[in-house]
Amino acid sequence: MLVADDSRVMRQIVVRTLRQAGYDWDVREAPDGAAALEMVRADEPDLVLSDWNMPEMTGIELLRALRREGFDTPFAFVTSEGSPEMRQTADEAGALFLIAKPFTAETFRDAIEPVLA
Repeated sequence: MLVADDSRVMRQIVVRTLRQAGYDWDVREAPDGAAALEMVRADEPDLVLSDWNMPEMTGIELLRALRREGFDTPFAFVTSEGSPEMRQTADEAGALFLIAKPFTAETFRDAIEPVLA
């Protein structure tokens, strides 16, 4: 799994919350969308959890770039904004879900379990 967020602290919080939710995945971290794109190209993960607003390349730009390049990697957003417009944009681009901060382990389980089923 790959967690992309420009905040190192937020990446750590996401990883810790995933562990609390019972997901003991091997997690790689990317500080922005451009780095995440290179990491997916090098070794495609089972899931990408990405922030929306990041320098270099935003999360939505990352998702669109992956789809353009033919990657169908499961992709979701963990972001501070969860407006209906953002959710619609994420859906249309092929995101599985969008989790708005603040979140809990239960929030992750509720979003991830249907995807894994």
